[in-house]
Amino acid sequence: MPVWRWALLVLNLIALVISTILCWHYLKGGAIIGCDGSGGCEQVLSSQWSLIAGRVPVAGLAMGVYLVFFIASAYIDTDTEVSIRRFAWSVLLILAGSITGMAIWFIIVQKWIIGEFCPYCMTEHITGALMAGVIIWQAHRLRQIRQLRITGLVLCGLVLAGILVASQIVFKPQAVYHDGSSQDNTPAMNYQNVPMIGSPNAPYVIKVLFDYQCPHCQKLHFMLNDIVNQYHGKLAFALCPTPLNTECNPYIPHDVDAFKNSCELAKIGLAVFVAKREVSPAFDDWMFSIEGGEKWHSRNLEATRTKAIELIGQAKLNTALSDPWIEQYIQTCVQLYGQTAQSGRGGVPKLISGSHWIIPELTNTDDLVMMLQNSLGLPKP
Repeated sequence: MPVWRWALLVLNLIALVISTILCWHYLKGGAIIGCDGSGGCEQVLSSQWSLIAGRVPVAGLAMGVYLVFFIASAYIDTDTEVSIRRFAWSVLLILAGSITGMAIWFIIVQKWIIGEFCPYCMTEHITGALMAGVIIWQAHRLRQIRQLRITGLVLCGLVLAGILVASQIVFKPQAVYHDGSSQDNTPAMNYQNVPMIGSPNAPYVIKVLFDYQCPHCQKLHFMLNDIVNQYHGKLAFALCPTPLNTECNPYIPHDVDAFKNSCELAKIGLAVFVAKREVSPAFDDWMFSIEGGEKWHSRNLEATRTKAIELIGQAKLNTALSDPWIEQYIQTCVQLYGQTAQSGRGGVPKLISGSHWIIPELTNTDDLVMMLQNSLGLPKP
């Protein structure tokens, strides 16, 4: 077997294995190695763009395409009957066009729509594009099919990819990663004594689980005030710092560097609230603000301490940090996190109302309001 066939086989097997893993993840849930609860990997895999026409998982479709590619590639040897060989080449060229088109589309989705990358998905896209390149190159080189027909078949594949893209755009489902309900009684919470956006006396209060180092929590943070204003005082959000670190959250399967300071940052944030409630919103806004570029980066521990001292003073910070309520409240939030984790999916930000919860896909405020109505049962503003 020539070298290019070996290369094609290896690429095909890699793409098939990855798509199978992603399909299994979609069907069964659970965590994938390298994908934490709030990272770009989980956001991409669980976004509305992970489905075709709102129903068919992209990973399942990809698995089928790579399986057909694998079978067809077994019939392109010169000892295969001519008619079968040409049919196999035709199938491969159409698939090559489709794979290329979908790879381009999903890279665009990750880069410019979701704003995050999934390493598994990117590996599959790049592998698929390389497969397509090898097939198109060899079809031209070996002249098994007329050159004009090669171009036509590849274009047919691109058109099929375009149809799938159109179905994603037209039949876009509700922008919710996951939703569900907890079977356990959620911990009681006195809204008069916890950080809030909005009035603690509002008839509707939603708990917001977040981590100061979570980029999706940053996107949500600046939507909350707008939503509270839309509801004219009838809605409020209780802020629940929920560190994604095993040091204070036993429901996290393993630590990742992105959240190594999460427990300490949560304690400092709550210490600011304990010491001087009126500056707590300014502290949170600073924690999630963007400085020096277009992309948000979480604050480091030293800068966070400095900001807290600036707002409340060193003595008040030290006193507040020794308040046992801080540890108790973090554990209350962590308990909420554990009770609403299902199938290994315990990401943040998470919005909880009663026993119901959602992990939203953050696009804009209007979509988020619709999610609150459809998934958490809130009335219209």
